[in-house]
Amino acid sequence: MISIRTLLLISLVILTACSGGERRVPQGIKDGILHIGNGTEPQGVDPHTTTGIPEHRIQQALFEGLVGQDPKTLEPIPGVAERWDVSPDGRTYRFYLRHNAKWSNGDSLTAEDFRWTWWRGLQPALGNEYAYMMYPVKNAEAYATGKLTDFSQVGVRVVDPYTLEIELNAPTPYFMQLLDHQSMYPLPRKIIEKFGSPTDRFSLWTRPENIVSNGPFKLTEWKLYKRVTVEKNPYYWDAANVKLNGIVFYPTENTVTEERLFRSQQLHVTSSIPLDKISRYRQERPDELRINPYLGSYYLLINTTRPGLNDARVRRALAMAIDRESLIKNVLSNVNFPAYTLTPPGTGGYQPPTLLKFDPEGARKLLAEAGYPNGKGLPNVEILYNTNEAHRKIAVAIQQMWKANLNIDTTMLNQEWKVYLDNRDTLNYSVARAAWIGDYLDPDTFLNMFITGGGNNDTGWSNAEYDDLILRKIPAMKTHEERMAGFYQAETILLQEMPIIPIYIYSTKYLIHPSVKGMPANLLDHYLFKQVSLEPDT
Repeated sequence: MISIRTLLLISLVILTACSGGERRVPQGIKDGILHIGNGTEPQGVDPHTTTGIPEHRIQQALFEGLVGQDPKTLEPIPGVAERWDVSPDGRTYRFYLRHNAKWSNGDSLTAEDFRWTWWRGLQPALGNEYAYMMYPVKNAEAYATGKLTDFSQVGVRVVDPYTLEIELNAPTPYFMQLLDHQSMYPLPRKIIEKFGSPTDRFSLWTRPENIVSNGPFKLTEWKLYKRVTVEKNPYYWDAANVKLNGIVFYPTENTVTEERLFRSQQLHVTSSIPLDKISRYRQERPDELRINPYLGSYYLLINTTRPGLNDARVRRALAMAIDRESLIKNVLSNVNFPAYTLTPPGTGGYQPPTLLKFDPEGARKLLAEAGYPNGKGLPNVEILYNTNEAHRKIAVAIQQMWKANLNIDTTMLNQEWKVYLDNRDTLNYSVARAAWIGDYLDPDTFLNMFITGGGNNDTGWSNAEYDDLILRKIPAMKTHEERMAGFYQAETILLQEMPIIPIYIYSTKYLIHPSVKGMPANLLDHYLFKQVSLEPDT
């Protein structure tokens, strides 16, 4: 009979063998190399052609905007700009760039680099899904939508090589937060144009041997489905204070495997944790478990162009037939909060409308009114989700609730990240799992996604009144109270039309080794990698 001790030793040998015999965590502490789980294989690292969290984590290491964000307070801190002035009316910002800011090839970084980058980000031919992030800038929306063709009329002006002036349409309370967003990072014109047109979505400029960036790290290796490696950038203006020598990002879609890698000391930080492991870590290794509030919403996208789903009554019925409380308790280990709105309550002092609730009887009535009594005649509904065990469990639970409460038969379709994103973008789905993590502490970061033609509005839904509120009326409002009332009105329209179904409000849940310092929890799960260090475990 094999003893428990022997079984444990065998398991350890297997884990070590699977990882090539090395223990990355202790070696990383010695070498100053952080090993981090990154969720999935990234689409790319071009800030104008990607929108996902796995991509953004890498971009946070490679690039730096005019300002950064303090990881503790999320307040703006100097980045490429060492200081700035704001006009009394709140519409004009002047940024003074550091004279020692450089690209990773040693070239000087100037105000013109920002002006050109924002020109590129607004090119209609590029298809930047985050172009709307620049819309607070004067005439940016008109230029991005082709109504204006002269970029000199957009409110971005180079005063001199190290001074950039930005003019807004109206005072924008969250504008400084936008400047730390990936869509505002400076990009290297000379390198991009060397490998094609500025509007090429797929270009060789981002390959490790070609890319030039301006952040604390530079890209040195990309092994597909294995790892992305960045190393300290010696030309970064604050290189002397960057504590790590490098970071290795691993695609870790399988959270079970990722947790095993953490236990076998192959990862300092994971991207997530299997739900059924949370209780054990809470009891046995609480110092390695992080569960914190997160400014994010998990929801379902609905393709409103599909027969059946093009009726708002059907969409509302689907939303009302989901028991979120049960889902949180029985599937998600009580680490999230049920969501009945897209915007998490309390975002920037905002309280959203309370129009949605779990109401199976009301849902059945709506479905009958739409011409599908007891679900009869409703075209097949398919739930699309990207590879992840938690997503699969949620889809199964919703599938069962729709069958029990509406007598609707659904199928499930799992796809890897890139294919899943492509099918969302092209409306090649009926219902799709989705999530949004706020980019700044304001309701606008959630609600501006669903303007007509918005880069992240993958629903086919359009509402002129909603567009008018988000794009024109709310930006012109002068007081906080007026803005919050405007967002309330807009979200009421969204919940009545229901092109999306809110499911839960996020919390971050991941594992972190005690040696990792300088990664405080915050609502945006924002990392300032230049401040991260690895210290021997005491």
